[in-house]
Amino acid sequence: MLNLGLGRDGAAATPLRILALGAHSDDIEIGCGATLLSLIAAAPAPSPSLRWVVFSAPGARADEARSSAASFLAGASNAALDLMDFRDGFFPYQGAEIKERFEELKSFEPDVVFTHRWGDRHQDHRLVSELSWNTFRDHLVLEYEIPKYDGDLGTPNFFIPVTAAARLRKIDLLMEHFGTQRSKGWFTRETFEGLMRLRGVECASRTGYAEAFDARKITIGLTESTD
Repeated sequence: MLNLGLGRDGAAATPLRILALGAHSDDIEIGCGATLLSLIAAAPAPSPSLRWVVFSAPGARADEARSSAASFLAGASNAALDLMDFRDGFFPYQGAEIKERFEELKSFEPDVVFTHRWGDRHQDHRLVSELSWNTFRDHLVLEYEIPKYDGDLGTPNFFIPVTAAARLRKIDLLMEHFGTQRSKGWFTRETFEGLMRLRGVECASRTGYAEAFDARKITIGLTESTD
């Protein structure tokens, strides 16, 4: 399978700028945690500059989000965390206020945006995805997936193989930091590892594991003819 690099040339003076968006405290970690760990670990100096945004992180969930992000972002050349307290489950009814926060994120000027899938059945996830495309119209947008009771996993077309170290680190950190979620039947090591294993099979990952994304628009930086 043809591989396309996600990152800057090693001689580049500026780091890759990554914007990670999540509706809830554990979404980014579940959807693209191993990918972010891999990008940070594998990048030549300077390592990626990362902005991590959670739209609903009230009370104890804010503490979880803060401690988890600190662990995932360790090693990034520059990292910023934005925690908001929009009401879980009510995003479509707070759309104007959430849209304002998206407008504020434009100044970060990301190279790549990680966000929720457009086809996610959770209303909060869908709104974040919709506003991601509405706000970042000239960027690489990769939509990650969240396993859940709704059974809305799709057929992704963009795969990022992950190392054993990144896979295990992702799962360890999820189980360590999100105590409020451990009682939920789907929040298990087997769920997270199983999905990465399935996506690894689908892309013939050499490690056996991968994270997968919907990538609706991609351009390849070939030199254009001036003739």
